[in-house]
Amino acid sequence: MGNLDGKIALVTGGNRGIGRGIVEALHREGATVTLTARAPKAAAPAPKEVRDFDQVRRVFGDVGRESGGLDILVNNAGVGLFAPVADTSPEDWRTVIETNLNGPFYCSHEAIPLMRKRGGGYIFNISSLAGKNPFVNGAAYNASKFGLNGFSEALMMEVRYDGIRVSYLMPGSVNTEFGRGSAAKQGWALQPEDVGEVVLDLLRSPSRALYSRVAMRPSQPPKK
Repeated sequence: MGNLDGKIALVTGGNRGIGRGIVEALHREGATVTLTARAPKAAAPAPKEVRDFDQVRRVFGDVGRESGGLDILVNNAGVGLFAPVADTSPEDWRTVIETNLNGPFYCSHEAIPLMRKRGGGYIFNISSLAGKNPFVNGAAYNASKFGLNGFSEALMMEVRYDGIRVSYLMPGSVNTEFGRGSAAKQGWALQPEDVGEVVLDLLRSPSRALYSRVAMRPSQPPKK
């Protein structure tokens, strides 16, 4: 028997990278997990994008009808397009903001009523250390993650008395294909399963405690 037996979870961007690590952790502990992803074969019939509110509403509607509610939402789907502002097209800007910021809003908007039906829940927003540390060529990504952090803290204060906890995780370099360069793929980087374990730790924490944000860094990055 797992600690999450009977719990219903939804993870966006759950077919690879950090999302896959979280899905595997939740499943190992007994949760029933729905994932959304861009690759149709990996997540059908889940929506390909979190940027389309109608698709998001449909998938949450399906979860509500089939499961009677939702206990855990992990807003993980994200995209990074890195270029100087002068070279960033409006289309690329919209892609980053709509995926990394609008997507968590859409999903949280639909998840909250389902969690209220279950008497509470937990929303995890996967942010980044880039949400507090700007870098050159990262204006779109930084803006999306700074915004996600602010959204998370406001949402946390709104729903805490519904028994819904909200945490945002800020990983540094993680060994996935998402990294801006090959450095993120080195052995010193965090692994997706490390993020999954933090999600489990927070879910196991006493309900009276709320760890609103968690910064994660590799313990021994290359010396500069």
